[in-house]
Amino acid sequence: MDETLPWFRALPADQRSWVMLVAQAGVRSLVEWLRSGGVVAETTQEISDDVFAAAPRALARLLTLTQTVQLIKVTIDVAETEVAALAAPGEEEPLLQAILKFSREIAFSAARVYARAAESRGAWDARLQALLVDALLRGDSSDVLASRAAALGWADAPPVAVVVGRSPGGDITAVLHAVYRAARRARIEVIGGVHGDRLVVVMGGATDPVATAEALAVSFGAGPIVVGPAVPSLDQATESARAALAGFRAAPAWPGAPNPVAADDLLPERVLAGDMDARRALRHDAYGALARAGSGLLETLDAFFASGGVLESAARELYVHPNTIRYRLKRVTEVTGLSPLDGRDAFALRIALTVGRLDPAT
Repeated sequence: MDETLPWFRALPADQRSWVMLVAQAGVRSLVEWLRSGGVVAETTQEISDDVFAAAPRALARLLTLTQTVQLIKVTIDVAETEVAALAAPGEEEPLLQAILKFSREIAFSAARVYARAAESRGAWDARLQALLVDALLRGDSSDVLASRAAALGWADAPPVAVVVGRSPGGDITAVLHAVYRAARRARIEVIGGVHGDRLVVVMGGATDPVATAEALAVSFGAGPIVVGPAVPSLDQATESARAALAGFRAAPAWPGAPNPVAADDLLPERVLAGDMDARRALRHDAYGALARAGSGLLETLDAFFASGGVLESAARELYVHPNTIRYRLKRVTEVTGLSPLDGRDAFALRIALTVGRLDPAT
C-alpha cells in the first residue's frame, strides 16, 4: 500500500494503523472462512462484515469508497502473489479461487459499510434541515440559523430566497433528493425541509429567484409555489420565509396568479388575509409614496376609480383636462410602480388607499 498508493503514505500514523487492522482482520477472516469450508453464504457475509468492525467508524468518514476499494485491491493482489508459497502442492488453484470469492464478499461488505454511513448521514442531514427550516419559520436568531447551516455545509451564496409550496407527499428523503437533483441542474445551493404539508426550500445564489424556483417546481406538489423576496444572506432569510409563507396562505385568492409567483405580487391578498408586513408595505410604498409626492395624485386616483376608470369622467369630477388626468396617472405609476390602467395593479392601489386611510401613519 505504501509503495502503490500515494494518498496512503500521506495518512497520519493512527489512520494507517486502522487500515492495517482491517487488512489483518481480513486475512484472519479468510483463514476462518476457509476452515469453515467457504460455502455458507450467511457465514461469509458475517465474517466479511467483521473485517470492517476492526476499525473505528471514523475510518468510513476519512476514506472514500474509491480509496477503500484500492486498499482491498492491493491486499488481494499481494495475497494472490503469495498463493504458491501458502498453498499445499496441487492446491494452488483452489486457494486462488477461494481468495477471489472471498474478496468479492469483502467488496460487498465495504459497499454495505459505506451505504449504512450514507444512510445515517442522510438521515442526520434531513433532521438538521428540518430544524433549520423550523428555525426559519419561527424567526429564530441569526446565530441559530448560522450554526445549523454550517453543520450542513451551507455555502452562503447571495442572494438568498425562500420558496414555499405544497409537498408532493411520500418519503421525505425522496422529496428532498428531488429538490437537490433539480438544484444541481440549476447550479444553486439549497436547503430543504418538509413542514407539515408544505415543502420549504432555501435557495442560495439565485440571481432571479422566481425563474430559479420555476426550475425547482418539479419537486413540489400541486398548488401554488410562492417565492419570498431576495435577501443578502441566510441571516436575514426569516424575512423572506415570512413573506413566502404569508403569500402561500393568500395565494388561493388569486386563481390566475403565475406559478411560481413572487410573494410581493400577492400583497393585496396578503393584506386581506391579515398579514401585517404586507399591510405596512402597501401603506408605506404605495399610499405613503403618493401622499409624499402630492400634486393631487391621491385625489386623482379616487376620482379615477370612482368613475369606473373613465378618464373624461374623472376629469369632469376634478375640473381638469383629461390630459392632466393622464399625466397624473403616469406619475402614480412612476411613484409606486403600479399602473392604475392595469387591472391587477389597480386592485393593489385600491387596497393601498384603503389601508393608508385606516392606518394614516406613513
